[in-house]
Amino acid sequence: MSETSFRPTGRTRRHAILLGASLAAALLAPTLACAQTELLNVSYDPTRELYREINAAFSEDWKAKTGETLTVRAAHGGSGSQARTVIDGIPADVVTLGIPSDIDAISRISKKIPADWRTKLPNQGLPYTSTVVFLVRKGNPKGVKDWGDLVKPDIKVITPNPKTSAGGRWNFLAAWGYAYERDGKDADKANAFVGEVYKNVPVLDTGARGSTVTFAQRGLGDVLPTWENEAYLVFEEFGRDKFDVVVPPTSIYAEPPVALVDANVDKKGTRKQAEAYLQFLYSDRAQAIFAKHHYRPLNRAAAKPEDLAQLPELKLFKIEDLQGDWDEIQKKNFDNGGLFDKLSKAGR
Repeated sequence: MSETSFRPTGRTRRHAILLGASLAAALLAPTLACAQTELLNVSYDPTRELYREINAAFSEDWKAKTGETLTVRAAHGGSGSQARTVIDGIPADVVTLGIPSDIDAISRISKKIPADWRTKLPNQGLPYTSTVVFLVRKGNPKGVKDWGDLVKPDIKVITPNPKTSAGGRWNFLAAWGYAYERDGKDADKANAFVGEVYKNVPVLDTGARGSTVTFAQRGLGDVLPTWENEAYLVFEEFGRDKFDVVVPPTSIYAEPPVALVDANVDKKGTRKQAEAYLQFLYSDRAQAIFAKHHYRPLNRAAAKPEDLAQLPELKLFKIEDLQGDWDEIQKKNFDNGGLFDKLSKAGR
């Protein structure tokens, strides 16, 4: 039998071209999908609403500047617990946590963040700050006006666990700092005061949002010391007819820092986008969003006057001025065997 060479017709050639194009498209599809970059921001509990708006604004800004479609996802939880997830391997590109010691822990334990992370961004990695105020039942039936009222025998205080929550740590440190200044800088008296506060705490949730739910939805407690933004968020979600916000004369200068997770962005190839995201937090647009959500922006001039008006003036103290650097603050108060553990054991 003689062999006959195959000579494709025009129709066959067209089919071959179409088939080749289809195969090429199929092979390229995963690559094109990967070109749509995704960043992961691992954050603390009360920033869910904030970063929903920040992330959308940054993605829009990045698209306009580069043409790249970029999605920013956020994961939320107690700040200490969130730090642990990064240490354990969650592929965060950036962390926006509730207290400097949580980023220090990631740096010290996992080495994924350099030890000098505070020097990488303006204002030591603080694009905004906050403080602690009190949320009380409507009409303030227990007459809570200042930190000293939290030790009254008929007061139930709702606050998160400082071992897992940055909000819990700020509450703890704010109460300690108040008593330290009130009692002539006597650390023993301050320690005893904080112990009395925690005797009035019926439940310790793992995060600030959990404590908000306990107070606002479950109806437990008389007072919720909480992030300033979280207190006003309760107004928005539940109405002003059930709660009041009490601003104490003195409170703590709360520092929720941000940082790049260097090891992860280099592994994922997202350093450029993640660095731009953190820089965006200092932009006028982001600063205005911070103020809108009841955070204290670094650049007040970028915020709307009506948003700044919702941030009352009060005397703020820095815990570093009273207790030293953050390594010492964390070790003294919250590490295993620290002051919180001692007070908890004594209160049993």
